[in-house]
Amino acid sequence: MTQTVYLNGKFLPIEQAYVPVLDRGFIFGDGVYEVIPVYSGHPFRLREHLKRLDQSLTAIRLPNPHDAYTWERLIRELLVPNMACSSEYKDISLYLQVTRGPAPRDHAFPIEVVPTVFMMCSPLVTPSAAIREQGVAAVSADDFRWDRCDIKAISLLPNVLLRQMAVDASAVETVLFRDGILTEGAVSNIFAVENGVILAPPKDNHMLPGITYDLILELAEANDIPLEIGHFEEVRIRAADELWTTSSAREILPITTLDGKPIAGGKPGPVFKRMYEIYQNYKQDVMRTVG
Repeated sequence: MTQTVYLNGKFLPIEQAYVPVLDRGFIFGDGVYEVIPVYSGHPFRLREHLKRLDQSLTAIRLPNPHDAYTWERLIRELLVPNMACSSEYKDISLYLQVTRGPAPRDHAFPIEVVPTVFMMCSPLVTPSAAIREQGVAAVSADDFRWDRCDIKAISLLPNVLLRQMAVDASAVETVLFRDGILTEGAVSNIFAVENGVILAPPKDNHMLPGITYDLILELAEANDIPLEIGHFEEVRIRAADELWTTSSAREILPITTLDGKPIAGGKPGPVFKRMYEIYQNYKQDVMRTVG
């Protein structure tokens, strides 16, 4: 069965989906996006994802082309053929992108804006039990991205370069430090654990406010796991008892080596194991039953 996508008001086979070469998303990376996990047909925290989309659109001064009700209707309509197409997979990752649309090439905003709206689905495959039990390797780098990382912009070249650093080192993620302070990963949020306390960077302009990040904070508080939010120095992170990478696709994944050196004992720690179990229980009880 052919994959169905949504483009500018039409549901059509992906092979028939085209955008003009002068689309500002193609020319300038002028647009924003969201990635929404869908568990057993239920979009995960859809309201929160759509709120973040609206915040990103507001930040780049692009009016939201749809209200929340319309977005939800379009998303659910797109899921139907794609769930049938991906029947071997229980879960789906939905990608949503809005650009400022086609216009003559000029850095300034066009007077008349007709945004390009695109959505597609792909199988959502989370890390295997073997990977979780062993943990993954990460490298570190200076965070050389711009100062508005809180905008989920499609202009991701710095993230691409930083992620490739990890690939080149046979690692999974690049942990970023700006002026010696932990920010996030190239494609994820980063948490550390110190003496049983979860350490989390604050949500500011140097970090994307992750939906999974928010859930981990909520679950930690609800389950009486100590939590500290703050600006943590690199030396403290490297000496931490545990290090995690978190995202919609990875969920919670332990980093057991950083730059070739083991984190604590080089094995997933007890706080990770507890949080992972809590997360999976939430996923089963809530994510698979509530949109």
